[in-house]
Amino acid sequence: MPDLKLAKLPDRAPAKITVTVTPELNRALQAYAELYRETYGEAEPVAELIPYMLESFLAADRGFTKAQRERSPSKRN
Repeated sequence: MPDLKLAKLPDRAPAKITVTVTPELNRALQAYAELYRETYGEAEPVAELIPYMLESFLAADRGFTKAQRERSPSKRN
């Protein structure tokens, strides 16, 4: 089984998302969704995976995390 960066999604309420992407990114997202299905045995639409992908990306971005900490209201006191 592949070791995916994105863990199996938790139970959640459905949410609708609309986004425009390049054809290449669309193919990559579809391929990721297929690999997710093969790995976890459950199909998830790309629109359900994207918020968790973005959350994972932002959490891994050290520059963004540092900037968020520096902008935190608790740091301004």
